Amino acid sequence: MSRPLNHALRVTVWNEFRHERASAQVGAVYPDGIHEALAAPLRAAGHAVRTATLDEPEHGLGAGVLEATDVLLWWGHRAHAEVEDDVVARVHARVLAGMGLIALHSAHFSKIFKRLMGTSCALKWRVADERERLWVVAPGHPIAAGLPERIDLAREEMYGEHFDIPPPDELVLLSWFQGGEVFRSGCCFHRGAGRIFYFRPGHETYPTYHEPAIQQVIANAVRWAAPAAPITPRRGHSEPLEPIG
Repeated sequence: MSRPLNHALRVTVWNEFRHERASAQVGAVYPDGIHEALAAPLRAAGHAVRTATLDEPEHGLGAGVLEATDVLLWWGHRAHAEVEDDVVARVHARVLAGMGLIALHSAHFSKIFKRLMGTSCALKWRVADERERLWVVAPGHPIAAGLPERIDLAREEMYGEHFDIPPPDELVLLSWFQGGEVFRSGCCFHRGAGRIFYFRPGHETYPTYHEPAIQQVIANAVRWAAPAAPITPRRGHSEPLEPIG
């Protein structure tokens, strides 16, 4: 089910914000940080967007921030181990309660994504300035709305199968790389009341998040992952609804 196009959502974009400060090459591509490159198109679409980074207290993800978040975007790479376990547990609980999560690129190895998947999330990879072609394999899915049948990226990092994840509930995008590999690049999952989308592109040395088609995928995913009106199930001991015996 897609969300109304005019409905503003509360979005938090989380980023390590380490590469951009340590590497002049990355800083030139994302001078305000990857988080701001992700946040700007979502703000322009009318969403209420905040950013959070690794080196803030509680990584910028205190209980109040998460309670006020409909969808959390997560970009991480070199510092997965530095994310505190109690913050991971807090995010995990919020996803199960209905908060959407969009895991981007190397966030496949983040603590939160691995905890939600229950697998190693390992894969093949290389950085060789090669072409990536993302094919839309579920054209009727809300995340594919408004996309062409394929997205061509001139240069990206390769991720290759086998990707050690559970079978996705829905596969929206499949990548082919110039070196010959393929990869499940747009994967949907449901955990508890929460929706999760893993989206592969986004290596820090390439301007991938400036590409309009990539921004469209992320905007569509934010709407898809946003919580629906909750139905709160009753659990525990229950009296019969009708006479027994």
